[in-house]
Amino acid sequence: MMSENTDLDRSVAKMDDELLPVPKHRLHGPGHFLGLYGAEHVAATEFVIGAAFVAMGATIQDILVGLLIGNTLAALSFWLITAQIAVKTRLSLYTYLDQNMGEKFSRFYNGANVLIFVAISAAMITVSATAVRVLFEIPPQIYPYPSNFAFAAIAASASVIAVAVAYYGFNVVAQFATICTPWLMVMFTAGGMVLIPALNESLTGYTTLASFSDFMSLAGTTVFTGINAEGKPGIGLIEVIGFAWAANTFAHFGLIDMVLLRYAKKPVYGLCTATGMMFGHYVAWISAALMGAATASIMKLSISVVSPGDVAYYALGATGFVIVIIAGWTTANPNLYRAGLAAQAVFPKISRQKITLMVGAVVVVGSCFPFIYRSILPILAYAGLVLVPIGGIVFAEQLIFPRLGYKTYWYRLSGVKDNIPALITWGVCLVFGFGLDSMNVIPFVYLFLPTWFVSVILYTVLAKKAGADKSYPEAEKKMQEFNASVEKHHAKLEAQESSVHVKDTRVLTKVIRAVWIVIGLLVPAVLAWRVLFNSPDLYAYYVNREMFYNLTIWCTFIYFVFAWWDLQRSKSLQKKA
Repeated sequence: MMSENTDLDRSVAKMDDELLPVPKHRLHGPGHFLGLYGAEHVAATEFVIGAAFVAMGATIQDILVGLLIGNTLAALSFWLITAQIAVKTRLSLYTYLDQNMGEKFSRFYNGANVLIFVAISAAMITVSATAVRVLFEIPPQIYPYPSNFAFAAIAASASVIAVAVAYYGFNVVAQFATICTPWLMVMFTAGGMVLIPALNESLTGYTTLASFSDFMSLAGTTVFTGINAEGKPGIGLIEVIGFAWAANTFAHFGLIDMVLLRYAKKPVYGLCTATGMMFGHYVAWISAALMGAATASIMKLSISVVSPGDVAYYALGATGFVIVIIAGWTTANPNLYRAGLAAQAVFPKISRQKITLMVGAVVVVGSCFPFIYRSILPILAYAGLVLVPIGGIVFAEQLIFPRLGYKTYWYRLSGVKDNIPALITWGVCLVFGFGLDSMNVIPFVYLFLPTWFVSVILYTVLAKKAGADKSYPEAEKKMQEFNASVEKHHAKLEAQESSVHVKDTRVLTKVIRAVWIVIGLLVPAVLAWRVLFNSPDLYAYYVNREMFYNLTIWCTFIYFVFAWWDLQRSKSLQKKA
């Protein structure tokens, strides 16, 4: 018996950490997740989604209230669903499905993820290409397909670079993305502030706003008018709430973000997602809409065809090119990397590098077609519809089965080859969800809700018939022994990895940090404030705006140089510790 346990301990020690629960000493507190979600949800998509709400004809009242409610529901979903399961299992969804749903189910799931992540990657690279397009004075791409060879060449080239980075240096991009968050937050807000006087002047003849009611009147008359791009009454409060809630359905109801929240010390840290929801999906969407409407007015185009590159240029000058390229690039690369990993799970005999190149080839082609990035809201909503049944299945196993006396890990305990109840449930829910969509019974942004409930109920019924309510004493004993070996392995890891976080109090570090905070963030914010509140006439507005354009690009350069320097010094200090 002792020999068997020793062999099991050795076997566990050799396993990839990704296949095991996260050990306690690697868990994080709320600060980690506040920053992480702030970084992930302030991205290039915000330019597109903000303009989409304008094109769909939402009113300013519905936007302010609807986005607040919808994003609150999203943050609550991360807490009450995703974080509960992530903290309980300490596994990523990919690992959980591989261990508990069978090879066939896992392959189907990863195949769906490949398509979703490829579409998102292609869309974000196209967004970056729209900024480069402006530099080369290439005409706006108003059609679903590329109407200019040079634009297609730029998009394809940007894709090739993104694929190369995903192939060789993803970690560098991940590190770089961490320092982008504060800068992106400031720039998204500043862009809206800079263009508000121009919008107000076109409506009233004045460049200043006297009160919040003036802002509401301006936004309601020029931006969120309640009339869509076709001249018809637009979406209402219910649809706005649904779009905000459904934008990340695949991450919360669909449980994709188990991969992040498995590191949370407590489930309540799921509420830390509010930094991304309330800034990236509230402030940034509204600011992007203001920028888009002003740009459309300047260019004499419909906001539905104005590109993010144009929006950023008119709002932020040369800095706008930087924000669009960086926001698109840092969003595309992790999704491209995920697509490669998912594709490798579908085709395990092909190396990750080769499969990344194959997936990248599809992204290169897709990035040339502007309709993909303009369809990002429906893509996200339908991606959620495809993936939420999986979330419902796992929710049933982890939170419903124990209450009914069923075995949570019945599939592993029973030793059957495939989890047939899971396969049937997913298939039925896809037919159910897309069937509801075809009948227009409810707005498509809410389709995930009935689909999720059907998956929970159906899987519970089918799993019981397949043996989830039975006892498996031998298999349960082996699982307990395995879990005990995992705890031993984690104890050894903690002893080996235990280290004290050293706070960097060096004088030079404090100076570096002061430089990127003051010059990189505060100065652009003050300049944007000056444009908005100290431009009594059109001449003063143009002078202040040009000052903002000319100085902000240098502030941006200084910010990234010193923020990167700060990051590297901090990493070096931790290694020495």
